[in-house]
Amino acid sequence: MRKFQLCSLLLLFIGLAALAAPVASVYAQEQGAKPEINKQYESPDFEVWVQRFERPGREVFDKRHKIVAATGIKPSMVVADIGAGTGLFTRLFSPKVGPTGWVYAVDVSRVFIENVMRINREQRLTNIEGIVNTQKNVSLPPASIDLAFVCGTYHHFEYPRSTLQSIHRALRSNGTLVVIDFRRIEGVSSNWIMGHVRAGKATVIKEVEAAGFRLIEDKEFLTENYFLKFRKN
Repeated sequence: MRKFQLCSLLLLFIGLAALAAPVASVYAQEQGAKPEINKQYESPDFEVWVQRFERPGREVFDKRHKIVAATGIKPSMVVADIGAGTGLFTRLFSPKVGPTGWVYAVDVSRVFIENVMRINREQRLTNIEGIVNTQKNVSLPPASIDLAFVCGTYHHFEYPRSTLQSIHRALRSNGTLVVIDFRRIEGVSSNWIMGHVRAGKATVIKEVEAAGFRLIEDKEFLTENYFLKFRKN
């Protein structure tokens, strides 16, 4: 009987290990962010994050209008603000695309999306749709957008390859992808950035190009962050 129990336990252990192996393999292949850094967005206090994201002194807030202009956004475009957070750029994109354009506010946090849409209704912005996506997929229809905007979010991608593939599918022919993220430079960047941000600009460029994009602009008007624009191949 004891021998049977030992064999059963061994088989159970092997089965559990086999189930865990594909997950570990995916993480190894994807080389994405550790899930722990995204725990804070599972049940966020929306107003606390508004104070963090939409404050003077945060570079992407201070230069938000210059960033919007640099994306090349035009009337009638369909734009996806991926990792929309509190909706700062979503609301800036809305009047730029106009009544014949559309903006998708995309985020893994349902709390963020619900509050972004609440504010949109209060401000009577009617060309915005909220989407709660997953860590592997931006959950947008194929060939549905002209511009994908990823600001301060790339380093939160747990599955960058899968997420980039879903962005590639969602973009129309010759669509563009803008990536803005922290500069991560050994010996220069803060300890927080070195510990929090997975990859530097050169690595991000390689990963995005490997997903079927080509770099068309590397703008230098930001200091704490970089601004990269890619075209869908």
